[in-house]
Amino acid sequence: MTEGTTSAAAEGGDTLTRLEQEGEIAADYLEGLLDIADLDGDIDMDVEADRAAVSIISDSSSRDLQKLVGRDGEVLEALQELTRLAVHRETGDRSRLMLDIAGFRAKKRAELAELGAKAAAEVKANGQPVKLDPMTPFERKVVHDAIAAAGLRSESEGEEPQRFVVVLPA
Repeated sequence: MTEGTTSAAAEGGDTLTRLEQEGEIAADYLEGLLDIADLDGDIDMDVEADRAAVSIISDSSSRDLQKLVGRDGEVLEALQELTRLAVHRETGDRSRLMLDIAGFRAKKRAELAELGAKAAAEVKANGQPVKLDPMTPFERKVVHDAIAAAGLRSESEGEEPQRFVVVLPA
């Protein structure tokens, strides 16, 4: 029994090391990008929910970093994919890294959690399913989590990029 525990702990440590390595590779890639774009920003790395999380934050005007977020996070999504590709190129493994810039995702996460809670309250009140507007995979995940926390079920329907969440009665 001790061997299994040791093995599991070592395996968990390997995962953490792998995720930390992904974060380091991503940070190096993003620092190069900031240099090329002549933008100021600090890189913050963490491991959240079994994935590397990298944030670009700035003490100066976050207006500069808004260029890297783009309209409704479109540029951020593209930079996240490019960063994942840079990690894949170095490690050979597919990355699930999450990128946040100037707190955009953190703010969006809070807004989406509130949207999910409101939709759950509406379904509880009238007993009818509620269909939400199309969302990105990140957005749908946050809404699904909020709905589950409210004690209801939800499903994703439709095809990308028009995939949306349906909140179902209990």
